[in-house]
Amino acid sequence: MHKALSLVALLAAGPAFASGLEIQVAGEANGTIKIDLFEDVAPKHVEQITALAEAGQYDGVVFHRVIEGFMAQTGDVEFGKAGGDMRRAGQGGSDRPDLAAEFSDITYDRGVVGMARSQSPDSANSQFFIMFAPGPFLDGQYTVVGKVTEGMDVVDAIKRGAGPNGAVIGQPDTMAKVSVTE
Repeated sequence: MHKALSLVALLAAGPAFASGLEIQVAGEANGTIKIDLFEDVAPKHVEQITALAEAGQYDGVVFHRVIEGFMAQTGDVEFGKAGGDMRRAGQGGSDRPDLAAEFSDITYDRGVVGMARSQSPDSANSQFFIMFAPGPFLDGQYTVVGKVTEGMDVVDAIKRGAGPNGAVIGQPDTMAKVSVTE
C-alpha cells in the first residue's frame, strides 16, 4: 500500500503536462488558433513541442508549406524564422533529438495536428502541420499530437503555397507568438 501511495505522491509532484497551445498568427491570416494537445496519445512529442514553445523557439516561425485542401505546415525553428532565407524553410528542426514515432488510431480529420517528418517514421523533431481537410492516408504514418479547438477560421485563412510542394511564395504567414496553456 505504501508503494502505491508513494507512486501517487511522486506523480502528483512531477511536472504538470500542458494541455494545449495558443498560436497568435500574423499575415494574411490574423488571429488565434487554440490546440488541445494529446499528451496521453503522444507524450514525447507533446513534451518536445511544449518545451520549444516555452523557450520561445516557435515565435516568428513561418507557415512554409501550405497546400490547399490538405494542410498548413510550420515549426522549422532552425530555418523557418520570418525574415530569413525561405529557400531552406522546412529543412530544419531544433537542437533537441528526433523522436521515435508514437502512432495511434486517431484519424487525420479536419483540424487534427500531426508531426512532420522525413522518410524515417522516427525523424519528427519540431515541425508540425494542421489539416484543412480529412487525410486518412496519413493515419498510422504520422504521429497525431492534437486538435484545433478554436480558430479553424484562422487556419483556413493561412496564405496558400504556390511553389513546388506547396512552398509559400513571397511573404508567408507567421506564428507571431506561441504560448503553452494549462
